[in-house]
Amino acid sequence: MKPKKPNNHPDLFRSQLSQIINLKHPLVKLAKQINWQRLESEIDVVYKAGAGQPPLPTRLLAGLHYLKYTFNESDESVVERWVENPYWQYFCGFEFLQHQMPLHPTTLIKWRNRVGDKLETLLAETIKVAQATDLITASETHHVNVDTTVQEKNITFPTDAKLYQKARVALVKMAVEHGIKLRQSTNALVRKL
Repeated sequence: MKPKKPNNHPDLFRSQLSQIINLKHPLVKLAKQINWQRLESEIDVVYKAGAGQPPLPTRLLAGLHYLKYTFNESDESVVERWVENPYWQYFCGFEFLQHQMPLHPTTLIKWRNRVGDKLETLLAETIKVAQATDLITASETHHVNVDTTVQEKNITFPTDAKLYQKARVALVKMAVEHGIKLRQSTNALVRKL
C-alpha cells in the first residue's frame, strides 16, 4: 500500500502555515528546492500493495530525517520539536499547524530499516539541490573526503579481565621458556570463562 498524504483539506476556520510563517526563512526556501515527488517515487518502491494500515507520508519521514541530521537531533527530540515548530511542519509538507506528534519516534527507526539503501536518495537529493543553488560545483563531488573518526571501529575496549588474561598468558609463556613447572596454568578455566 502506498503512503498516505498529509491531511491538508481546506479549512475555513484555520490559517494556513504559509500565511503565518516567513516565506523567506531558509527551511521554506529549501522545501521549495527539494524535488519531493522524485524522492517519493524512488523511496515508495519499498511498499507493496496489500492489507494493513497505509504508511505515513514519505515527505514527512524524509523531512524528519533531514531535520534530524541538520539540527543534530535524536529520533525523540526531532518529533517533539516538530510539534513546536511551524517551519518544520511546513518543511514536512503540512499546510496547517499540527498540535500532536505525527508519529511515535520508533517509527523513524522502523522506516530506516524498511527503506534500507534507498536512504541514499536523500543524500543524492541534497547534492542535487546544492548544485542547483550553486552552493557546490560538479567538480567538487568527484572527490570526497570521509572522516571516520566518529565511526564505530572493530576494536575492543581493554577491560580488566582482558588485561589479566593477557598478563596470565605472558607469565605462563615465560614459565614454560625458563623450565618452571606450573601446578596449574588455568588454560582450561579461562576457556570456560
